Amino acid sequence: MSLEAYASQVPDTVRTDVLSQARLSCYKARDAFYACLEKESNKKPTEIASVGLLYPVECKKNREEYVKNCRPTWVKHFDRQFCGKKRTQRLLDDNESRRGF
Repeated sequence: MSLEAYASQVPDTVRTDVLSQARLSCYKARDAFYACLEKESNKKPTEIASVGLLYPVECKKNREEYVKNCRPTWVKHFDRQFCGKKRTQRLLDDNESRRGF
């Protein structure tokens, strides 16, 4: 097949409405998963996600939706971001308890 024939079959347009819908569904699934993590934080984490993130089995369905709706690189990025924020919060909370005020 010649390049011209291929180009006429595959238009070179980016469907921004489709991309934004996919991005919004990813964000919605991500937010649902992390909300579940916060809600179920008192339960023992038994499942392993990317970058060492542990989560309870109650959030497994949310995790599957999140992984299904988001690109793998995004999932890894958001997981790293979440772990970093939690680590920082843990350090700040720990320092507050040591101040003796």
